[in-house]
Amino acid sequence: MAKTIFEEMGGKYERQGDYLIPCLTVPTEEEQPIGTWGQRHLDYLKQHRKVTYTNLLISGRLNTYLADIDRQAQERFERLIESMKQVQGITEQLKAENGLEWTGKMNNIKACAIESVNEEVVYMD
Repeated sequence: MAKTIFEEMGGKYERQGDYLIPCLTVPTEEEQPIGTWGQRHLDYLKQHRKVTYTNLLISGRLNTYLADIDRQAQERFERLIESMKQVQGITEQLKAENGLEWTGKMNNIKACAIESVNEEVVYMD
């Protein structure tokens, strides 16, 4: 019996009953921690970019890709917060003098930064 293209490329089959099933494995990749941003992007890929998700998963690059997205999003989030604090004049002095006002302004800044990062990095097209 002639070899199939799969066998010529080094693939092997496993017999299960009357059937030959190809032995397929996903390439292993280094496990990296994935934070909130990476998890959000993973959900986005699964729901809206299924082909991209499948390609990354099969190639063994999904975890690395998500860790990179998570890192980029976190860096962008921190830069946005710092720049918005400077523009709005939010300082440690304000925190010491009027903690309630400082908290309100910081919550507003964080909400704006989260929305911006989600739009620019996490849920990008």
